[in-house]
Amino acid sequence: MIQITSQMRVLVAIEPVDGRKGIDSLVRLCQEALAEDPFSGCVFVFRSRSGTAIRFLSYDGQGYWLAQKRLSQGRFVWWPTCEGVAQTLEAYEGQLLLAAGDVSRIRAAPMWRRVNGVK
Repeated sequence: MIQITSQMRVLVAIEPVDGRKGIDSLVRLCQEALAEDPFSGCVFVFRSRSGTAIRFLSYDGQGYWLAQKRLSQGRFVWWPTCEGVAQTLEAYEGQLLLAAGDVSRIRAAPMWRRVNGVK
């Protein structure tokens, strides 16, 4: 099982992919189309053309995990639309996407960042 922790980077591919693609094809897609390192530990998220399934790909240091969620009814409500080939999500947004939630409607507290001048 892929567990998305707050330290993980989640990258969502904008364009849908063929649902028959396996690990090797998705890894190649990460390298070529997304220009990302598939060994980085990042969680890559892909959507099927029909919008009824998403796939999560991640490398854990020993091998790849590939998880798929296919909805029994309906489609995934939210999917990013931006200029680039991928969009980075916060970890909680990745978890919400995995639960077929609408990422655009939920906002959490901002991530902690050091305030300049305070030690």
